[in-house]
Amino acid sequence: MSGTSAALQPPADAVKPVRHPDAPAPGELLGAHYEQCFGCGEGQPHGLHLAARAGAGVTVTAEFTVQPAHQGAPGLAHGGVLASALDETLGSLNWLLRTIAVTGRLETDFVRPVPVGTTLHLEAEVTAVARRKIYSTATGRIGGPEGPVAVRADALFVEVAVEHFVNHGREEEIRAAMDDPDQIRRTRAFEVNP
Repeated sequence: MSGTSAALQPPADAVKPVRHPDAPAPGELLGAHYEQCFGCGEGQPHGLHLAARAGAGVTVTAEFTVQPAHQGAPGLAHGGVLASALDETLGSLNWLLRTIAVTGRLETDFVRPVPVGTTLHLEAEVTAVARRKIYSTATGRIGGPEGPVAVRADALFVEVAVEHFVNHGREEEIRAAMDDPDQIRRTRAFEVNP
């Protein structure tokens, strides 16, 4: 991405990311981390319903189709919705690291308009890790996985403890998520986004 700020440049002591041995296998659908998540949750009627799949190494692919509720200008996706799709895809990478992390910084370039009805094909990769900081990049293409780039982003995620969510979230949602008998779903509810 051109013009990336210094905050998104990994430091000299950053290391190459390592896929966790228990990460989902390449091609596996990651599923929603939380049913009420605007990005991936099925419980949000106007959400993105983004479907992400594990890729090779520390990569993911995802898709979402722009619906009429996602408009900004007439017939075109809202830029904030496109940024949300990039953020959700980038956040999914943390599942491959088996790390709980939140978005610290997201810089987005909007390259071309994305019409309502278009399926956005997203690809993301972790590029470096430096202590609690995770550096990553993503692109969104229209017309297919090899189509022209419509949006792209660079991001910095910061590893946090689950207490970050418990201390800052609404009590009733936190309690409902923590009371879920499914341990994996309970853990995943607290995996991404501030």
